[in-house]
Amino acid sequence: MKILVINGPNINMLGIREPGIYGSETYASLVNLISDYCKGEGIEVDFFQSNHEGAIVDRIQKAYGVFDGIVINPAAYTHTSVAILDALKAVSIPAVEVHISAVNEREDFRQISYAGKACVKTYMGLGFNGYIEAVKFLESYLAKKK
Repeated sequence: MKILVINGPNINMLGIREPGIYGSETYASLVNLISDYCKGEGIEVDFFQSNHEGAIVDRIQKAYGVFDGIVINPAAYTHTSVAILDALKAVSIPAVEVHISAVNEREDFRQISYAGKACVKTYMGLGFNGYIEAVKFLESYLAKKK
C-alpha cells in the first residue's frame, strides 16, 4: 500500500506558528511520527508540503495511478480551494482530510471544507494523532475494497 501525505500552507511552520493552537512540535516531528507508523505497518509513504495551491493540485494529479490513498491537510485552502476539491475528485484516490486543530470550533469562515467534500473521512482536533488515525482508516478502507 502506498500513501501520499499532503500538507498545505504554513504546516511547515509547526512549532513556531500559534503553538497554543498547533502545539510546539515541528513539521519534521510530524513527518517522523507518520513515517515510523507506516514503516511498522509495511506502508510506503511519501510527503508533500506546499504553500502554493497550484503545486498541491499538481501533486494530487501526479498521484494518479501511483498511490492507493491520500491523507490531506489542505490547511487554509480547506476553506477556499475548489481547485483542490476538483483535483481530488479527478484522480478518485480515496482521501482522508486531517486538521490538527478542531476547525469546527474556530472562526465562522473555517466551517466550510471544500476538500472534505471529496474525502471519505475527516479527522480534526486530534493533533498529530489525526494523521495516524487517517492512515489507519485508509488501511482498513483499502483492505475492504480489495
